[in-house]
Amino acid sequence: MRRGTLALTAVLLLTACGGSTMQRQDTATTDTGDVRGVVKSDHVLFQGIPYAAPPKGDLRWSAPAPVARWDGVRDATKPGNPCPQVGSSYSDTRSTDEDCLFLNVATPTGGAASKPVMVWIHGDGAVGAGHLYDGSRLAVRGDVVVVTINYRMGVFGGFGLPGLAGSGTFGLQDQRAALDWVRRNARAFGGDPENVTVFGVSYGATAVAAHLVSPESHGLFDKAIMHSGFALMDLPAEAWYPGLDALPWLGWRDRREVEALGQATAAELGCADLACLRALTAEKLLEHPHVMNIFQPLGVDDLPPDLLAQGKFARVPVLSGSTKNEHRGIVDLFRGEVSADDYKTLLTKSFGDHAPAVEAEYPLSAFATPTEAWSQVLTDRVWARATWRQHRLLSAHTATYAFEFADPTATPHGATHHSDIDYLFPSTTPNPLADNMIRYWTTFARTGDPNTEGLPTWPAFANGNHVQSLAPDNTGPTDFATAHRLPFWDAITTR
Repeated sequence: MRRGTLALTAVLLLTACGGSTMQRQDTATTDTGDVRGVVKSDHVLFQGIPYAAPPKGDLRWSAPAPVARWDGVRDATKPGNPCPQVGSSYSDTRSTDEDCLFLNVATPTGGAASKPVMVWIHGDGAVGAGHLYDGSRLAVRGDVVVVTINYRMGVFGGFGLPGLAGSGTFGLQDQRAALDWVRRNARAFGGDPENVTVFGVSYGATAVAAHLVSPESHGLFDKAIMHSGFALMDLPAEAWYPGLDALPWLGWRDRREVEALGQATAAELGCADLACLRALTAEKLLEHPHVMNIFQPLGVDDLPPDLLAQGKFARVPVLSGSTKNEHRGIVDLFRGEVSADDYKTLLTKSFGDHAPAVEAEYPLSAFATPTEAWSQVLTDRVWARATWRQHRLLSAHTATYAFEFADPTATPHGATHHSDIDYLFPSTTPNPLADNMIRYWTTFARTGDPNTEGLPTWPAFANGNHVQSLAPDNTGPTDFATAHRLPFWDAITTR
């Protein structure tokens, strides 16, 4: 039975568990076989659909290969394996299974026959999985199809060696394969394959920037959204965690650097060639110190900051922004409490001869604690400055809508990094700001413009460098450059 343009067949199954209960399930036909998901009250959820072959054995550190067709109906009622990861202090997700290239689809049971599709790239690049983000509310409230994906991370996604095709880019290639799957299969889930928005946060947003500048990705998406990406972010010394030297770019390594790291890591693992490395177990690789982190930045041939500055990127509408208190949670996570003495020392290590000027601009007397002062310095210098430059480069060539998430109640420390994502993928009780953000985001996915009836007007960035503040009692224009002291930073920073 067809429902509009959907190839979804509703079936009714009986299961017994201390008595009879009923669970409605739907079947969708993809280009590699049928999959069965679960019907909820207002949407259908499919999980664990393979979009590429398991990248194991000879396929480890290779471009994603096509999925083999299957007979019958594949169960898609549970998530697939997360890609290999060791977990972290902020995530207990762990996995050693390389059969992990799965995606999940949430589609409303009503609404338009051909819906916009939003493809989510999760952040971090060392931990995470698509199913950790429940796209059902976003799908239902916005009448869109939401796809969340897994992709190879750390050493599995970013490894390289001289002569290895695709060195450093396997995670990006996975994401591209997922986007290609969406183009081929969106109609089976009620989606419009000609109206696809790719969106992500942090590392995921930086990956979106990579797709914007990558000709291989062009044509696979029609709009892009970036939350707190670091495509244009450099780091002063000590800015992320204790002892870290200054970095020219947080998000990128060129191919030569990736391959040099790969050679050094191979030697430490006792391997002289790729065959030896591919024979190692995933557990063995994950035991190596730092393999998830040293290969976390995205390996590329041409650095995206240069390509963005040259205007060499896909001409698709972009919605992008950051949070008002970006670095506060990062300081808590990687450094902890900062004392008054620490503050002076950190300013000197990070800014050298400019330290007195920074201290005068951010005196301790203006903040509740030295930790707050240090966090604000880095929010402004590291995040706001890079985000502002990104808006300017993008808006010179394509429609760009800029935002700052500014809900002071989002966390105990305000609108910190990643705190806006719960408003799109709610893990807590939804609130009016979350509803408004979903309306803005899904309207943008539908039309390329977030403006919609009943919400405050959102001008494009190029129209007076407009940044839309998103706060419970104040959604509208904010003087982003002044609030984050960008003229001061421009005066003392060479890039």
